[in-house]
Amino acid sequence: MSEYTLTSKNFYKALKQKQLIGSKCQVCGSYAIPQRQICPKCHSDQNEITTYVGSGTLKAFTVIFVPPVKMAEAGYNAKNPYCVGIVELDEGPRISAQILDVDILQPENIKIGTKMEMTTITRGEEADQTTFLAFRPA
Repeated sequence: MSEYTLTSKNFYKALKQKQLIGSKCQVCGSYAIPQRQICPKCHSDQNEITTYVGSGTLKAFTVIFVPPVKMAEAGYNAKNPYCVGIVELDEGPRISAQILDVDILQPENIKIGTKMEMTTITRGEEADQTTFLAFRPA
């Protein structure tokens, strides 16, 4: 894990390797994702990189029919909506990500409390490729 530091670029570098990283405060034990140099709970600067298991529970979600520009460029629109949710990781922190493999045309079938597992989505062409965090039902 020593290859990663507390800088934000390393969050995306880890995603390319199918790893989900964050930070853990050595003073109060709080976890943060993405990683932080300063603990959001006790404001200590004694944080170190930690790797999350990548599983959690769906806490909230929405289906987006009118996407921002980058998602429209990825092919999403009113006829091709997508789901975004808040997942509480098993280690405690919550993170927002795209939710895959759910019935977005019948959102009443998407259930809060569903167990989720981490995956990634890669968009773009070769040199311009970016890897994004996503989750799917476990």
